[in-house]
Amino acid sequence: MTELKAQHQLQASQLTLSYQAPVVCDLDFTLPAGKITALVGPNGCGKSTLLRGLARLHKPHRGAVYLDGISILERSTKAVAKRLGLLPQSAIAPEGLTVRQLVAQGRYPHQSWWQQWSSQDETEVETALEITGMRELGDRLVDTLSGGQRQRAWIAMVLAQNTDILLLDEPTTFLDLAHQIEILDLLHDLNRRQGRTIALVQHDLNQACRYADYLAVMKNGHLYAQGTPAQVMTETMVQEVFGIGCRIICDPVSETPLCIPIGRRAVRLT
Repeated sequence: MTELKAQHQLQASQLTLSYQAPVVCDLDFTLPAGKITALVGPNGCGKSTLLRGLARLHKPHRGAVYLDGISILERSTKAVAKRLGLLPQSAIAPEGLTVRQLVAQGRYPHQSWWQQWSSQDETEVETALEITGMRELGDRLVDTLSGGQRQRAWIAMVLAQNTDILLLDEPTTFLDLAHQIEILDLLHDLNRRQGRTIALVQHDLNQACRYADYLAVMKNGHLYAQGTPAQVMTETMVQEVFGIGCRIICDPVSETPLCIPIGRRAVRLT
């Protein structure tokens, strides 16, 4: 894929996002450029809604989202799509679309009446298929794939878009453990080798600590805490945000915080 040099800035200021009631409330947040950020928190706390707001899919009730210092609502759809790629939760492809055709949709922002499909577009699509392990399934219909295969096809589409910022809402959903690690390793490589700014909604706290440079913890539509995993992942935070006791130890593999939850069935063996 084309090496990315520019690092675009994405920032929320006093952002309130509502449906029938506020879901994200007066939130100030700057996505760390060139880093991997994991948005964590309990179900219904506003993680996915915040991601949609950052991607201009949810219009603010109050406040604003700024892309490179300009309100994201003042930019055209194509201008945003050249800087920012989004993988939404439970994305649905049109019926009858093959994997390769779906991935090619990621090149839409780079098309115009004077610049149609190019060799660069073809290269980006093939590379995205290769690095997500979907090349052999390129001619399969998307609606015939397993849940995990379909998720990888959507990730390939976002990668083909070749943006500096990637926003991914639960990118490891439906994937078995091996494919979860493959996708997280892939995102880590894209960040470290190409400097891409990545934000992902992640439910697994230990995977978030292992792969993210920065954690943003949400509770009831507000940012409860933000910082490095070592700063944020505490027993107090887990108790106050998730309502469960735990012990935080050092991951023997990554040397990042490792959360051991304490449930009712926890028994000390002697």
